[in-house]
Amino acid sequence: MVCCQPKPQPIASAPTAFSLSSSDVQFLDSLQRDTFRYFWETTNADNGLVPDRAPSNSFASIAAVGFGLTSYLVGVERGYITRAQAAERTLKTLRFFANAPQSEKASGIAGYKGFFYHFLDMKTGERFKQVELSTIDTALLLGGILSAQSYFDQNNATETEIRQLADTIYGRADWTWFQNHNGAKPLVSMGWHPETGFIKNDWAGYNEGMLLYVLALGSPTHPVGTDAWATWTKTYPWATFYDQTHLNFDPLFGHQYSHVWIDFRGIKDEYMRGKGIDYFENSRRATYANRAYCMVNPAKWQDYNSTIWGLTACDGPSDTLVNGKQFFSYRARGAASTQIVDDGTIAPTAAGGSMAFAPEICVPALRAMKTKYGTKLYGTYGFRDAFNPTYRYPARVANGSTQNGWFDIDYLGIDQGPILLMAENLRTGFIWKLMQKNPHIKRGLVKAGFTGGWVAN
Repeated sequence: MVCCQPKPQPIASAPTAFSLSSSDVQFLDSLQRDTFRYFWETTNADNGLVPDRAPSNSFASIAAVGFGLTSYLVGVERGYITRAQAAERTLKTLRFFANAPQSEKASGIAGYKGFFYHFLDMKTGERFKQVELSTIDTALLLGGILSAQSYFDQNNATETEIRQLADTIYGRADWTWFQNHNGAKPLVSMGWHPETGFIKNDWAGYNEGMLLYVLALGSPTHPVGTDAWATWTKTYPWATFYDQTHLNFDPLFGHQYSHVWIDFRGIKDEYMRGKGIDYFENSRRATYANRAYCMVNPAKWQDYNSTIWGLTACDGPSDTLVNGKQFFSYRARGAASTQIVDDGTIAPTAAGGSMAFAPEICVPALRAMKTKYGTKLYGTYGFRDAFNPTYRYPARVANGSTQNGWFDIDYLGIDQGPILLMAENLRTGFIWKLMQKNPHIKRGLVKAGFTGGWVAN
């Protein structure tokens, strides 16, 4: 049920100097409203679990739950739902995660050591098949939980319980346990399986792991040492790609996810002080580099141009080789000095999740995609996950339609979230301002060595 409330007013200091036109505002109004519906209408209202994808039958994604929890706050601010509706849904969600069974067992549980499995059964909330206990997906879940903690600040039973449960869930995560898998190295492992133990790969290089380390450092109960951040930044790949000098990571989601909740404008750690920019500027450069690569279009894919672009992790047509061209189903696509993975598949969330960094190129891209492809790409919940104008082989398609190219049938929670939330950060800075009040986030940033800007206040 949607109610009518006043829309939020923009904050005094806009994220960039770019000015939205009246038609841009109308476009973003409809985009945010439609994308919000994904989280409000597809979620299991009994336990708060958000499906990984829809309309295809799906398991729940704990990362999508994190995006969903923050989307409810935007829903209140934009007048889509009431504060009471959002608080009720949030409380059910946090009660589920606070009470879901945790143990070292391989089945019948939701997590272990305060972390949760990447995918859960939508109804039972138990581990889906043999997926990993995921540090990054738990971090994204916690981003949403902590945003709810900061937002629901009223002195009533529901909102008081939300704040208490947020502290309980966050405080239970034992980050140090994920450092104990390989001797003296302070980096955090990507995950753990009860069947085989820790995943060998650590969070290293530049990627979405920035939020993970901020949360691990800020933990009031099981914090990692500051050497974890220092060691992590030593693995950074600084390079120039398509005339943009920045920390490289090929899919754009790695430049977006941490920024959904943390405003990195004007704050710097030791690494960025040495480079003379901040992480916000780094993401802006990565966005421009991604677009520049697509405009050059070295593989000559169909439709790539200055407004039809965007490579990131997303659905794809099929894992198949056709006429010498390799195509993929779900895959982390991207372009950087580190590697290039490009099969002609474009994801609207690539531009959508970068709106706050470079609205002057991202908003026109989204508008162009909607105009050019219409209902094949844009539906009830906003943009479908991905499309590939080059792929026209219906006998080999994994999912979606192949009329004049491949178009996904699904929307993905982890891709819808950045579109909705970064649009709000562009327009009002709402989530950034909210998270500046969260003591856990600020403590983590300070321990990571960030100075300047709002961190110094």
